[in-house]
Amino acid sequence: MTTIADRVREARLAAGLSQTALAGSIFSPSYISLIEAGRREPTDSALGVLAGRLGTTLEFLKHGEDGPNEARTRLEVDYAKLALQSGSPDDARSRIEALDLAVITPTLRVEALTALARAHEVLGNLEAAVAVLEPLLADSRDRGHHLESATLANALVGAYLEAGDLHRSVEVGERTLADLEAAQLTGTDEHLRLASTVLWAYVERGDLLYATHRAAELIRIAEEVGTPRGRGSVYWNAALVAEQRRDYELAQSYTERALALLSEGERDRDLPRLRLNYAWLLLRCEPPEPAAALEQIAKVAPDLSVLGSELDLARVEVESSRAHLLLDNFDAAESFARAAIARLGDLPRLECAFAHIALGDALHAQHDEDGAVAAYGYAADTLGMMSATRHSAAAWRDLGDRMLRDGDGAGAARAFDRALREVGFRPSVSNVTWVSRSF
Repeated sequence: MTTIADRVREARLAAGLSQTALAGSIFSPSYISLIEAGRREPTDSALGVLAGRLGTTLEFLKHGEDGPNEARTRLEVDYAKLALQSGSPDDARSRIEALDLAVITPTLRVEALTALARAHEVLGNLEAAVAVLEPLLADSRDRGHHLESATLANALVGAYLEAGDLHRSVEVGERTLADLEAAQLTGTDEHLRLASTVLWAYVERGDLLYATHRAAELIRIAEEVGTPRGRGSVYWNAALVAEQRRDYELAQSYTERALALLSEGERDRDLPRLRLNYAWLLLRCEPPEPAAALEQIAKVAPDLSVLGSELDLARVEVESSRAHLLLDNFDAAESFARAAIARLGDLPRLECAFAHIALGDALHAQHDEDGAVAAYGYAADTLGMMSATRHSAAAWRDLGDRMLRDGDGAGAARAFDRALREVGFRPSVSNVTWVSRSF
């Protein structure tokens, strides 16, 4: 059985302290040595001082995980995780917010707050998720817990990506990756998953050349030392790079490789999200395969309804709308687009713009030109509130194509200009008047 001696020694080593450093000016190193050898039973007051220096609690040093506060909190955190897995993020959030996290060990506190951030993210509240994760990551880095930091950074990078803050996304990711590499943790699952997420941030920022180089390097590392899960993460994000380069054949090959690797692991939302990305590819290949895309969507919808976020579910609905439009099922296309819009609400999210474009396409196919123009206009307004990314450039291009199709040459020109601006191309002739007009 684990004793006080074991817990003091393990906590000291985890904190990176020598016996002399732990003793400080209050105790002698020999006293710490006697405690760790099990030859001296410390008083509660002495344990309280040691707990403060070790970043843990008196209760944990005395009782371990069987202490009342630790055991009670552990049970609630486990219930919160189950709530997340069963599709009840509100319940998970409420359980964790009701806990007193000041009376538990840092390890359990990190676990609880990570689950809280996940609940916020699933509910679509990215700002609240970031507010939880930022101080957690800073504290983890200060304690030198590199693998924990990588897991937190991966969640934080993803939240910034979803919110469109690409600069901060890359900054957080690269700083944590440098820590991992300095600690000789290159090739671990945590390293590969974080590096893969940062790779997508570079794609979103428009750094395709660097992203292509980085993807090749990550594939080499993953094949040399990575686990199936780590390799699957790398191939998934390498597929996204290939997509952006319009190399759909390579993207499909990488996606199929990632699907095979991630299918070997435990159930989580990575696999259904990857299948959804595969459906996206099938709708954009030449010729598109809407029936096959709907087959993939049918496989992912049940899992994402439980494990996915509101954004994940909106993407399911948007891609379903596009597939049904290609199959001339216009009523279904409109219904799925409206469902995505209702789910996303008024927050300025890129997926909201895509949902309105999908709705505009469905209405146009049904000859509701006024409704289509209103939907496209809403998409343009939403994009105007967001920072530039390659995805937003693609959305502006989509709008321009539709305006050109409908005979709105001036509107199409403004949309195409905005698409070019989103990826860094500025006008070369200063006296062109239409480029300054806003949507």
